[in-house]
Amino acid sequence: MKFEIEDVTVYFPYDNIYPEQYSYMVELKRALDAKGHCLLEMPTGTGKTIALLSLITSYVLSKPNSPLKLLYCTRTVHEMEKTLAELRLLHDYQLQHLGPAARILALGLSSRKNLCVNSRVLAAENRDSVDAGCRKLTASWVRALAAENPAVPSCEFFEQYERAGSSAVLPPGVYTLQVGVLVLVLVA
Repeated sequence: MKFEIEDVTVYFPYDNIYPEQYSYMVELKRALDAKGHCLLEMPTGTGKTIALLSLITSYVLSKPNSPLKLLYCTRTVHEMEKTLAELRLLHDYQLQHLGPAARILALGLSSRKNLCVNSRVLAAENRDSVDAGCRKLTASWVRALAAENPAVPSCEFFEQYERAGSSAVLPPGVYTLQVGVLVLVLVA
């Protein structure tokens, strides 16, 4: 469903919208326009997540020169998975209507245990060991020592990423880098 809220065309991936969701979006848009803060509350199961994601991604798409970014944090793995699934559905819907103009970048980030690609570190028995092994190779003081002494172990994957700098950018889309705490950074 497509509809207008003032100067923003909102792309909403469902056929119906609750009146509360529409009101939520109107108040959220006003807060974004005012560059202020907003606290909105809705009961469980009333579509807060998709209302928020629909309005904010539509807002970003309608104002390409606005440097708006959203950090959306969840408390649980389940909430993160649910939010990313909603965002994928929404993004697919926006792509159907806008084509390549529906450029967003969204990342679901997690702990070292879920993000590590170093096979030596991943061989550890549990999450705490993986986290500790990762820290031992990527901590700033370890990296400083390794820069002076090549015999000090460091993470070649992390160092390659650091050397790539800003050229290591992901293309637009919705990505899950395993599960944990979700942080969405939406960039038009």
